[in-house]
Amino acid sequence: MLNEILARRVLIVLGKGGVGKSTLSAAIAKVAAITGDRALIMECDARAPLAATFGVALSFVPIQVAHNLDLMTLDGRAALEEYLRLVVPGRMLLKAVFASRIYQFFVQAAPGLRELMMLGKVFYDAGRPDAKAPARNLIIVDAPASGQAMSLLKMPTAARSTFGDSIVGKEASNISKMLRDRRNCAIIQVTTADSLSISETIETHAQLSSIHLAPAAVIFNRTPPSEFNAVDISALTNRRGPHIRKKDLEHLAELAKSELTRVAQARKAIAKIRTETGGPVLEIPEHNGLSGIALIDSIATELARYREDEPARRAAHRR
Repeated sequence: MLNEILARRVLIVLGKGGVGKSTLSAAIAKVAAITGDRALIMECDARAPLAATFGVALSFVPIQVAHNLDLMTLDGRAALEEYLRLVVPGRMLLKAVFASRIYQFFVQAAPGLRELMMLGKVFYDAGRPDAKAPARNLIIVDAPASGQAMSLLKMPTAARSTFGDSIVGKEASNISKMLRDRRNCAIIQVTTADSLSISETIETHAQLSSIHLAPAAVIFNRTPPSEFNAVDISALTNRRGPHIRKKDLEHLAELAKSELTRVAQARKAIAKIRTETGGPVLEIPEHNGLSGIALIDSIATELARYREDEPARRAAHRR
């Protein structure tokens, strides 16, 4: 499944705030870059957290942050101005357009214009038929939190209905086709075990399916490891020795039981996600003590294992 997902030209990663969506977006890009593809991460957060992580300034154009890996901030206004530079002849005329009060008012007041231009930028960089810029191997869009992401993904259909056969309407139609082209575009949801994340993931999955944008997979992030069981806890509490205090053992046993409960809850949550979405779930374990680039690299290693294991999994399924 991961090989099929990475074969797309555009991946849109979304999830509830705080589930590790940006880190997963960067890790996916790293996996693609390591295997020889040229990857571009487009982050939608104006605060540019990934730019800070990679130690570069916010940029509305792609800048290289690692081997085969570029990064940029996706901004509706910047995308609109880039588009106008392509279609408005003459630098002086373009400067006058940008400086005009009508243009400033239009950018602020036009409903959904920024969202449409953001997706238009993705469409352009992915290699639209009339694009002058070269197509990239893979674009990963680090989308806003789920609620905002849904508004973003619904915008092309709404704009097509509003603007009809105008230039804007036709562009919206092209963007909508890109989003629904499962050979070239895939949506990936990210969740963790907490109940709010699980509920939002299931609800968002249903909303996406209802507009024919069903996600290709769910990444279950920060899965707690199963390193011991109830038998191990029982053996711990029954230990004896001159320097072992029963009170200490009981305290450790309670901590271990709490961890077992957390693991069991995570397994139930994963099962619920699989049942409710009907799609594949990729599990990424916790990486305690890691952050920044080290965390991205560690998660990329976990994702790469999914890619390496796929031939064996397919063979086992055939048997």
